[in-house]
Amino acid sequence: MPKQIDSAAAPRVPLNRERVLHAAVRLVEEDGIEALTMRDLARALGVEAMSLYNHVANKGDLMDAIVDLVIGEIELPSGAEDWQVAIRHYAISAHRVLLQHPWACSLAISPTSTPAPGATRLRHMEWLLARLREAGFSPELAYHAYHALDSHVLGFTLWQLGHAAAAKSLGDASDRATFVASFLRELRAGDYPYLAEHVQQHLSAPSGDGEREFQFGLDLILDGLEKARTSA
Repeated sequence: MPKQIDSAAAPRVPLNRERVLHAAVRLVEEDGIEALTMRDLARALGVEAMSLYNHVANKGDLMDAIVDLVIGEIELPSGAEDWQVAIRHYAISAHRVLLQHPWACSLAISPTSTPAPGATRLRHMEWLLARLREAGFSPELAYHAYHALDSHVLGFTLWQLGHAAAAKSLGDASDRATFVASFLRELRAGDYPYLAEHVQQHLSAPSGDGEREFQFGLDLILDGLEKARTSA
């Protein structure tokens, strides 16, 4: 059951959209996105559910807004850095933020409750396109570059979250070790030597391997885009 945020003994803080959104994020972080209901959110804030509708139009508006709140945590470099440095910084920040809020990644690529994305998402999209165009990318090449970068950030993060969830579903460390040992034996017996090698590399990878692999793919994309930009 959600904890009530306001103490009965404390002065009541006026309800506003910001308080509603931050309370919703806290509930989702504690109990998962599936557990978020308007009734539980109202209970956490110590108000009646109907009073929430003075600040959010409906649950769809609420969901869109809390995703925008998370996206707002992504850093947008504002200096005069080289375009590759700036976009690399942005992409790494986006990956880290979405890992910190794993429920937000899939929502970020889902249809919104209104035809147009929220102001925060629009600002981030414009920033990325502006960095590409101002670096000398043609409109067509910026179009392709935007999609390559956006899909890497979101796609890799979803892939990483999926693998983490799959590993968690196997149980504790002992259970996972037993499963992996059995799986490796099956791969080797089934004549899958390179797949067995790949699995073994996962097992021996250092801490932070997910970020290392994310940056490896990101740098390949950035290097490829630079070659495309200079040869256009």
